[in-house]
Amino acid sequence: MAEGGDDDRIVKLRSSDERDFEVPVSVAKMSVTIKNMLEDLGWEDDDMPIPLPNVTGAILEKVIAYCTQHKDDPVLTEEQALEKRTEEITGWDADFTKVDQGTLFEMILAANFLDIKPMLDLTCKTVANMIKGKTAEEIRLHFNIANDFTPQEEEQVRRENEWCEDRH
Repeated sequence: MAEGGDDDRIVKLRSSDERDFEVPVSVAKMSVTIKNMLEDLGWEDDDMPIPLPNVTGAILEKVIAYCTQHKDDPVLTEEQALEKRTEEITGWDADFTKVDQGTLFEMILAANFLDIKPMLDLTCKTVANMIKGKTAEEIRLHFNIANDFTPQEEEQVRRENEWCEDRH
């Protein structure tokens, strides 16, 4: 890494498909996983990229874009995070999550692996919004999930979960 404060130092990240990305440390540290690596392992070698074996280059680009956009956001308290869950996704975040399902799920896995809670919350909220108001069958169709319940098992599940049905 280059000398100087966190804001002007660069860290190299290597994706699972061997693509290298040079990222400001201040952006990379939005990931608790990378932050801990930098602090605990003293990652100081300019030429030695941090390997991210669970993240492809295409998804790492998305992660870096998210972290760059949100690096200066204030850290939310637990209460503020709970309030934010009910807010509509707008602006840059709405555009960021307008991706195909496969990409969205890879973004969720990357945010989880890299421990970027705000990105994980955003991507999971996007999936929750896709599910909201749909029946089990509509959800299966939307996400291409096979129904492996027998009619008897399905009826039993419905009876056991009647309490959560939205009855108008």
